[in-house]
Amino acid sequence: MKTETCDERVERHYRDRIDDIRNLWEAHCEGEEDRHSDDIGTFWEYGLDFSCVPMGTFDDMEAPYFRYQLSWGGPGDEFRFFTGPDLIPYKVEYWFLDWFDGARWPVHGEDLELLQEVFDCFNECGMTAEQDSR
Repeated sequence: MKTETCDERVERHYRDRIDDIRNLWEAHCEGEEDRHSDDIGTFWEYGLDFSCVPMGTFDDMEAPYFRYQLSWGGPGDEFRFFTGPDLIPYKVEYWFLDWFDGARWPVHGEDLELLQEVFDCFNECGMTAEQDSR
């Protein structure tokens, strides 16, 4: 049986993750943090890490970015927020990474608006200022 590549799996995993984040974010904004706690936790429990990946970390990097890491290992996945000096995201991508393979999915429309709100929340909490080492 052939194993699917990351390109073949990325959209499916993206859709699952964005649905989780949308549900958790809505619960968080409505003050109902425990609405999903039995299934996937709360908004603040969902991701593993939010950090800046500075330029030069990887040879093929086009720019530094902020990483909202959701899982690691094989497979791992994360959202990458590319910002200017004003810390306003100009591009957001979802990355699905498995052993020696990886694929990205561009974030647009309502999903982009959602993730910009999430990024703004991280920024307002000081999570970007402490790590921005460009």
